[in-house]
Amino acid sequence: MTQKTSRTGVEKSIDQFLRVLRERNSSPHTIKAYAGDLENFAAYVGPRGWKNIDHIVVRGFLAHLYEKGLSKTSVARSLAAVRSLYRWLAQEGVVEQNPASLVATPKLPKKLPRVPTMEEMNGVLDGAMPEVASFPERDALMFELLYGCGIRNSELIGINLDDMGMSAEVILIRGKGKKERFVPFGESVKSALARYLPQRQKVLAVRRKNVNALLINQRGGRLTTRSVGRIVKKIAVAKGLSADIHPHTLRHAFGTHMLVEGADLRAIHVMLGHERLATTQRYTQLSTRHVLEVYDRTHPRAK
Repeated sequence: MTQKTSRTGVEKSIDQFLRVLRERNSSPHTIKAYAGDLENFAAYVGPRGWKNIDHIVVRGFLAHLYEKGLSKTSVARSLAAVRSLYRWLAQEGVVEQNPASLVATPKLPKKLPRVPTMEEMNGVLDGAMPEVASFPERDALMFELLYGCGIRNSELIGINLDDMGMSAEVILIRGKGKKERFVPFGESVKSALARYLPQRQKVLAVRRKNVNALLINQRGGRLTTRSVGRIVKKIAVAKGLSADIHPHTLRHAFGTHMLVEGADLRAIHVMLGHERLATTQRYTQLSTRHVLEVYDRTHPRAK
């Protein structure tokens, strides 16, 4: 009969920590991930007590994970699990310091969003709205504004009827930090607006409401960001686009396509309402990727 190996102090603490997470109704996915990461940590530190584990040991643990072939994302997640464990240990009075907080998080590569091509966007905007669109005129205008003006979801729902300067063809946009800016719009937005406004008035007449919001729901109230996200995804999928499309994707598409077509980076910066030019410069990366994709797809020597 084999004798059961007694658990170390670190392993016992980890068991207690995971039990607390379960009692707090933490996500099962989080608990499962933490359990695996902390089991690896306990195996690495072996019989050491908490007093003998410093930031050098934690850093060695991360190096050990890299040697095993784990990705930067997985290593960063393991470090996050160890940090959480230490925060709990400090609350319990088991440790006085968190050595994991002295270890830098692995720098993760920034993932650039996948941007629909111009052809894909024209395919969504040029044809009729699909049957899933509950308010086709409004939904068409929504897409035209998000893609045609590059505005944020929160900015879209905040537009009031009197913010539309029809003669000057600009919209007053209230952005982050209550900053206001004027964004130009073209014929496509103008046409979509002309089709939508009579329908908007019909809804408000039936509901006996008088609201200033440009985009309304079928009850006559202002749209929410959640509703816009749901509508955009539903229509995009019905039009053959990827299911990961959301309102911000259309804003990325606006910036990328403007740059590809030769627009000045500073002009895009102003239209998007970015605080720093560095944020807008991400679109140069997006457009470069687009050029590489086109090259790989079309040049006979790229294949």
